[in-house]
Order: sequence, then C-alpha cells, then structure tokens
Amino acid sequence: MVGRNISADCKLAAIRLHESGLLPLETILDCCRFSRRTWFRVIKLWRETGHVVRLAEVYRGRPRILDTEDIQYLLRLVRNNPDYFLDEMLNLLRTNRFISVHFTTIFRELQRAGMSRKKLKRIAIERNEGRRADFVARMAQYQPEELGFMDEVSKDARTTRRSSGWTSTEALLTLDGIVAATVVEGSMTKAGFIEYLELVVVSFSCIHIAYMSCNPITDAVMFCISWTAFCPCHGQCEDTSRRHNS
Repeated sequence: MVGRNISADCKLAAIRLHESGLLPLETILDCCRFSRRTWFRVIKLWRETGHVVRLAEVYRGRPRILDTEDIQYLLRLVRNNPDYFLDEMLNLLRTNRFISVHFTTIFRELQRAGMSRKKLKRIAIERNEGRRADFVARMAQYQPEELGFMDEVSKDARTTRRSSGWTSTEALLTLDGIVAATVVEGSMTKAGFIEYLELVVVSFSCIHIAYMSCNPITDAVMFCISWTAFCPCHGQCEDTSRRHNS
C-alpha cells in the first residue's frame, strides 16, 4: 500500500469501531483503507500515550549539554560578577556543577539567554578613589553652563585611520559645542598652550561673561579662569588688567 497521510479522525474512528465490536477488524481496515501494520502501530500509540498521532517534539536535534539549572547558575555568576572570563566560568562549572564543557558552549548559552558582552576598561593603578571623590564634590558647586573642557588631538588630512597626525588641535568644549579652537603645526608646547589660554580662552570667557551678565535669565559665569594659575610672577605682576580672578 502506498504511503499516505491518514488523518487523526480516521484513526480514532477505527479504534472506536474496534472497541465497540460493531465490525470485525478486517472490515474496519478495508473501510479506513490502511494496513494491519499501520493499525497495530496506531493502537500501540493510543494505549501508551492516549493519542493516535505523535506530538511534535519541542526540542529537536542534539540534546544540550547544559540543562536549565546549569544555565541559571551561569546567569547568577554573571549578574554577581560581570567581569568573569569564560575560562573562569568553565572552572566554576567543573568545580561546583561537575560538568566539563568547552568555553564556546558557555558563550553560546549566555548569548542565547540574552547576555551581551562589553569590552573591559583598564583602570590606572595610580588612581586614587579618595581624590576622585574630592574632585567630584568640589565640581558639584558649579552649574553645567559654567564648565568648559579642553584636550589636545592630532589630525592628518591624508587618512582618517592614522593614529598619529601632523597638526595638533586644541579646543574648548562647552554645552554650546566646541568653541575657542586653535590649530598648530606639530605638537602643542607649554608656551603655546599658555598663549592659547591667555589670548583665546580667557578673552572668549570675558566676552561670554559680559554677554551672560546682561541676560537676566541666565545670569551665571560660564568660565572663571585665574590668571595666577599660569602667571610667571605668581600673581605679583603690575598689570592687573590681565588678571581674571574667580
């Protein structure tokens, strides 16, 4: 007999007819049009599971090495200490769960569970948490509009992927964007940086302070730079017009 798909209703009707004894088995098979071998396979499945067709398997393919409890253990490890490496979790699995797997298996299970990975940052050994806290407390007295940040970068117009450049750029970053910028050929020297502070940053700060003082809504100082911080005579010079005290 050619193989064909027999509906579950037809199989169930054949079983009901056989159990009621209304028709002999041969007549039932002839009416339903399936073989004795199919009949015995269907009746066996009915007696074992109560179904006339096999239920679809939830998990197909090769069984996973790690079960649900193992995966939950890995998730607890990651939540308690996000800095764990895969080889460290591998050793913890072997020690505490008595399971030996490859680290790629751990990575795939964590990825399947929705865990993302990030690059770890390097913390300088000289960093002092106490001094950092003092700095945060000291800077908390200023408003965001009063702060400006400077840094030096290098630029090479030939390509965007060079790590070194031929010119240095110094700029002041504020809430309004990058202001008071300058570009020098080569590296920024100490003398050039002091000149940049004196002629560009301080002059811009004075103009901006005058502008903001005329605004009754934002009557705040954006920059307050002390000339004594870089004055060679330590604030004892005669030209007091060049001193901007905070």
